[in-house]
Amino acid sequence: MKTIRIVVIDDHHLVRAGILSLLNEHDDIEVVGDTGISDEAVQLLTDTQPDVVLLGIAMPGQTGYQLIPAIAEAAPQAKIIILSMHDTQEHVNSALRLGAHGYLVKTAAPEELNFTIRRVLQGELALPASVSREMLELYLEQVRKSHELTARQSTVLKMTVDGMRTKEIAFALDISVKTVETYRSQIMAKLGLQDIPSLVRYAIRNGITEL
Repeated sequence: MKTIRIVVIDDHHLVRAGILSLLNEHDDIEVVGDTGISDEAVQLLTDTQPDVVLLGIAMPGQTGYQLIPAIAEAAPQAKIIILSMHDTQEHVNSALRLGAHGYLVKTAAPEELNFTIRRVLQGELALPASVSREMLELYLEQVRKSHELTARQSTVLKMTVDGMRTKEIAFALDISVKTVETYRSQIMAKLGLQDIPSLVRYAIRNGITEL
């Protein structure tokens, strides 16, 4: 079992302590560093090279948003999950545009932390459900007009961005897992994209979602 190495960056001591406590409940997760000081963060990441960075937004010095490019350079393999009190589309879009892989609201249920970490490590984009649906509805309308997705392809796409796993989609639509994977491949081929994170970033870059 591969150990997931995590660094936590947040200036709220109680929040950081709570997150560390939750992470320590999992045998395959190791917290390799934590800090509440933005100036220490880049060196910490350079030294530890984590798999995942949990990053708060409001910090003295540089904000979490401002740190994202430096984090990507210091630990290019790390998946960045933003920790925030805000779940608006504007805040989420800002994080994604800068290169975040996930976004977790601090008021989320404790199990959402573990779920979000594992989703981003699987190459998926982990977003608050309300924002995912809003972004997807806007994007699907554009896709239908310009790429002519079938009704079933649109359904599979919506379920995917809503956070449903391949087996769950297959069960809901009464089709095989292989068929779901085929639909996804067809969707990405039509859009010229490689994965769901690039799909959402495409929507942001092309102004399909408002900033």
